[in-house]
Amino acid sequence: MSTQTAAETGKLDGNWRAGTLGGIAGGLVMGALVVAMNAPTLAVAIPSLYALAPPPTLGLGMVVHVSHGAVLGVVFAALVGVSGVRTPTTQVGLGIAWGVAAWVGFAALLMPLWLRAVGSPASPPFPNFALPSLLWHAVYGAVLGAVYVATEEAV
Repeated sequence: MSTQTAAETGKLDGNWRAGTLGGIAGGLVMGALVVAMNAPTLAVAIPSLYALAPPPTLGLGMVVHVSHGAVLGVVFAALVGVSGVRTPTTQVGLGIAWGVAAWVGFAALLMPLWLRAVGSPASPPFPNFALPSLLWHAVYGAVLGAVYVATEEAV
């Protein structure tokens, strides 16, 4: 019987594939909400992070946004592995908390500074604790957590 810990083996319990799928699904659902509520965020602000707008490009914004969602999904999988969270309800709750943390760290604090630094016409004020964005990120996290739970054993 082995008594090695995850730190000793370098292996985490989180499933990065499930995290990637959850992040993509969450990014798509969140992107649809953004388009419905404030399309310029996705058409101008998101692609502006990488000097890909203007002109407004909704499709390119969605690709960038879903890519961010996938990367954040992999980080979520690592958090699941490190935290040892195992119950589905708790994993979905952790997903929502991760979405809210992403809203604070990335959308409210980092994004306004980054957009200002690249001279984007879509640069919001700093800090940008916009409540619609909180909703979008919480939904991202809920979908991420739910898809992670649904696919963790399958992929």
